[in-house]
Amino acid sequence: MSAAKWRWRGVPATVAKKLKRIRKDARQPAKSPVAAGDVEEEEKDRIPGPVCKGKWKNKERILIFSSRGISFRTRHLMQDLRMLQVCEMKNCNKCIYFEAKKKQDLYMWLSNSPHGPSAKFPVQNIHTLAELTMTGNCLKGSRPLLLFDPAFDELPHYTLLKELLIQIFSTPWYHPKSQPFVDHVFTFTILDNRIWFWNFQIIEEDAALVEIGPWFVLNLIKIFQGSFGGPTLYENPHYQSPNAHRRIIRSITAAKYREKQQVKDVQKLRKKEPKTILPHDPTADVFITPAEEKPVEIQWVKPEPKVDLKARKKRIYKRQRKIKQKMNSGNTK
Repeated sequence: MSAAKWRWRGVPATVAKKLKRIRKDARQPAKSPVAAGDVEEEEKDRIPGPVCKGKWKNKERILIFSSRGISFRTRHLMQDLRMLQVCEMKNCNKCIYFEAKKKQDLYMWLSNSPHGPSAKFPVQNIHTLAELTMTGNCLKGSRPLLLFDPAFDELPHYTLLKELLIQIFSTPWYHPKSQPFVDHVFTFTILDNRIWFWNFQIIEEDAALVEIGPWFVLNLIKIFQGSFGGPTLYENPHYQSPNAHRRIIRSITAAKYREKQQVKDVQKLRKKEPKTILPHDPTADVFITPAEEKPVEIQWVKPEPKVDLKARKKRIYKRQRKIKQKMNSGNTK
């Protein structure tokens, strides 16, 4: 061992590794042509793996995490998003952060770390894969198409959000965990000043789509210049906070209750008021015709009693049963 150590000492590390590799290849026996043919047949039948022939240049990594106090539906939504895209937990330059407030409000942060920009949305109308029983399905790790509403190109803040969503939800080219085909599509639609997210499966060549899930709605609050803060680039004038929305609903319910109470109070006051007695109208009895009086008949004869047929049948049945019992007792003697 000491001679071998002294032999390699002084040689550069790269040269030593090359020499060891050459010696190792020389010791291995050559493969037979039969074995090589079997390998070729196995390669033909083998399903192609992830795309790894090219060079992975766009090394985007997404970190998905949440705050404390999230509900089970939020947790399932996080798992669905992790399955839909290739996520890494280290050296991430994009971030999806779920922030829970009051155990009923959920907010989503989309951020480009560390320099920004970032956007904050309340997540509404959440439906996870566990809730939806859709017929669509897609392979895990396959590349999705991103389909955006034409309204994203009309306003500058929507154009910025489109670029942020492309960088977060798209699969980088030649990613080692991605598959070499496309079988589903992510759609981002703007409706009622909100962004609607759907996931569809592409089942035929004529672009027939079947919904997979999950789907949710994002309502933009603000766009910040930095990551999770900084100067405000855009603020949504149509945004209404969940607290204000709940306050309006409570005020409408309270107004209905107050209206019902007022109606009850008016009815009670009317009952307490003295009744006004109207004078008798002499013309009210003009069309009243008195009924004919029937003569009173006095009955001098006592009416015959009604025959109770059920009691009569019962007495006859008892008499017949007693006669049969006497006859049976006489035969035995």
